Amino acid sequence: MSVFSQERLLFTPTSPTSDALPIIYAFPNTYNIGITSLGYQVIWATLAQREDVTVSRLFTDIQESLPRDPVLLGFSMSWELDYINILSLLESFDIPLHSEDRSEEHPLIFGGGPVLTANPEPFAAFFDVILLGDGEELLPSFIDTVKEVRSRDRATQLKALAQVPGIYVPSLYEVTYDSPEGAISKISPIDSDIPAQVQKQTYRGNTLSASTVVTEKAAWENIYMVEVVRSCPEMCRFCLASYLTLPFRKAGMEGSLIPAIEQGLKVTNRLGLLGASVTQHPEFEDLLTYLSRPEYDQVRLSVSSVRTNTVTEKMAHILAQREARSLTIAVESGSEKVRQIINKKLKNDEIIQAGINAQAGGLKALKLYGMVGVPGEEEADIDATVEMMVNLKKAAPKLKLTLGCSTFVPKAHTPFQWFGVQKDGKKRLNYLQKKLRSRGIDFRPESYNWSVIQALISRGDRRLTPLLKLTREYGDSVGSYKRAFKELKGQLPPLEFYVHQDWDTSQVLPWSHLQASLPQATLEKHLADAMSYA
Repeated sequence: MSVFSQERLLFTPTSPTSDALPIIYAFPNTYNIGITSLGYQVIWATLAQREDVTVSRLFTDIQESLPRDPVLLGFSMSWELDYINILSLLESFDIPLHSEDRSEEHPLIFGGGPVLTANPEPFAAFFDVILLGDGEELLPSFIDTVKEVRSRDRATQLKALAQVPGIYVPSLYEVTYDSPEGAISKISPIDSDIPAQVQKQTYRGNTLSASTVVTEKAAWENIYMVEVVRSCPEMCRFCLASYLTLPFRKAGMEGSLIPAIEQGLKVTNRLGLLGASVTQHPEFEDLLTYLSRPEYDQVRLSVSSVRTNTVTEKMAHILAQREARSLTIAVESGSEKVRQIINKKLKNDEIIQAGINAQAGGLKALKLYGMVGVPGEEEADIDATVEMMVNLKKAAPKLKLTLGCSTFVPKAHTPFQWFGVQKDGKKRLNYLQKKLRSRGIDFRPESYNWSVIQALISRGDRRLTPLLKLTREYGDSVGSYKRAFKELKGQLPPLEFYVHQDWDTSQVLPWSHLQASLPQATLEKHLADAMSYA
């Protein structure tokens, strides 16, 4: 029995017309991971419900029956290092890796997803077309335009697509540098009829995403996912999930959330409520009350990250009744000063109270997310995190406490995009580990080396393209990247420039021609506000 035959669909695919546009839609990872991506599910289902499209899915380990001559081959990119799988899949179809080397016989290669919307530049050479923003807004105009120019030559197709809001055609923009190892001096379109800036497209409706397929073969087995909110109103200064996806949107309760949940619970008893800050939906308490009804006694409920000061005993009790064992909250630091710098509007006593409420409601564990290496952080701030965790353990001794901790990584389109990674991040993670594990608190550090690679890609420009291809041959360890930098010395800036260096706000950024939710002047103001606390 194939994995596709075990899927339970929550939509009805249409029968494509004879001249339907043949599309391969790929997730550059294994099926069990890709099918758990809500974004991938929704785009696939949207395409499968169009009569003028015939869509086939492709993963690294399995595929549906693929068209002989696809017009489009698309990738949903959620993790930076999945670029390796994109290149391998292109090679498997004998498609040149660089868009400039493709001819009329090749499909147009398009991509979307959070990685490419944030900063597509390190990967720009691999794609003909990149969709910036929300699929709900982009997909209809993208497909309609491709249909209009389908019979034209490749150059004409790309120029037509570049006129569509939110569609970025990297080959139609030229990047010049002060020197091979210097900063960017200018990014400009190659023709006057190509837009100088590409504006990310934002869906502003109140019907958000929900699973289109449920399967036991997903990484989260048989889960039905519902997007409760999109973006986050807190706007922590480092947070891509907030800044890139503004404004904060919430699903309508009666018109969207409840019908979606009722539909999903017809095929599974496992429900996941998704969003960067789910509990900030204004009717979240009503939603929990609804899910606590007797007919949902068999439902297993999980909630993604919740805001600390919204954790009530009632919430914890309902979640515990629905087989949730733990809650996940992002606290970032135990230092009041650091939280002011990053705009985390939280007090330590609110964090302690969240633990007390979670324990009283019957939950068994509390997972917290922290961060080291925030601009302006000092050693005393690390000690404050230790003290806060110890006090939390005293206040809620029955809870299993876990602190997952990463190193600050600068992200495009946030006020902290100009900061580099602090080199003592690794030392601070080791210090926290030593102090917390000795007190019986589970500490789970994210790899500092992975943070370095993340920062490289998140602040990278087009000069990284040959480096990415080299590291793919060497393996994706930090050592591989350093080896590639050594080999390409003189052709691009050093690792230090991309990863650790603080950049001036007057500098041309790799993504300066790509406009996200807020203009640079606003980000600079938020940066100044943050540094007033440092």
